[in-house]
Amino acid sequence: MNLDNNRPCTVAVLGPGGVGGLLAALMARAGHRVICLAGEETAQTLRRDGIQVRSKQFADFTTRVEADTQLRAPVDLCLITVKQTSLEPALRRVPSAMLGDGLVVPLLNGIEHPALLRRHYHPRQVAPGVIRVEAARRTPGLIEHGSPFTDVDLAGGTAPRERLDALAATLTAAGVRTRVRDDETATLWAKFAFLAPFALLTTRYGLTIGEIRTDRRPELLALLEETAAVSRACGAPSDTAAALRLYDAFPSEAKSSMQRDAEAGRPLELDAIGGALLRAAEQHAVEVPLAARLVTELAGR
Repeated sequence: MNLDNNRPCTVAVLGPGGVGGLLAALMARAGHRVICLAGEETAQTLRRDGIQVRSKQFADFTTRVEADTQLRAPVDLCLITVKQTSLEPALRRVPSAMLGDGLVVPLLNGIEHPALLRRHYHPRQVAPGVIRVEAARRTPGLIEHGSPFTDVDLAGGTAPRERLDALAATLTAAGVRTRVRDDETATLWAKFAFLAPFALLTTRYGLTIGEIRTDRRPELLALLEETAAVSRACGAPSDTAAALRLYDAFPSEAKSSMQRDAEAGRPLELDAIGGALLRAAEQHAVEVPLAARLVTELAGR
């Protein structure tokens, strides 16, 4: 396996949407071989036109990629960037027998998917990560990157540390600031404790993050406290004040991905985000009345 940032590697990207398309384009621009895995129509578009990125951080650029409907040869790295709602059927595009010893890095919303992936692939190959970015696919192959940052944290619960360090160097060299964390639970919850209130509130009320932090600030504070309590019960430290500072620093016009899905009439990751929060709360006997109400109201829609 080659994840030496001094040499090109082969990268599969399962789900070249906003996040996956941006990462695929950045890795291809850095000189790596990139294979995007998607449906036939999207794959044809990407093979023909490549990926066009409009970015505040990286400026605008277009890069060529390969594309297919299924992985047909081993790779060094497989980034999994599909929605949770389509994860299990999407994994059929990456058969474990075809993957070789490639590292599998899911950058998904939620906290429950690592267990699923470790049933599909060898646990030593699975390295969950979290990404902080605002990126959306406007059309197949056209990615709009709105945030002035693209940051990834990798967690090494079962994957060897040296592989993660090599991957972090490769991603950083491509423009994605990447760190390796020792505690997988803390890494996943660090994002989830921010994401769950963001997704639930923006989607429930149809407001941007700027509007939520002003018009719905009491609910934001209450939901942050509920989520932090569940996080601590799961063994992950949580700093509500730090999360609130991050909300206040976020671009005011930002929308959550679940909100954009709702606006477009697509399936919502409600179970992966709200459902996962409620299940964790129930498991640890933590009261989360506001979260429960928001999930119920969103499910009713």
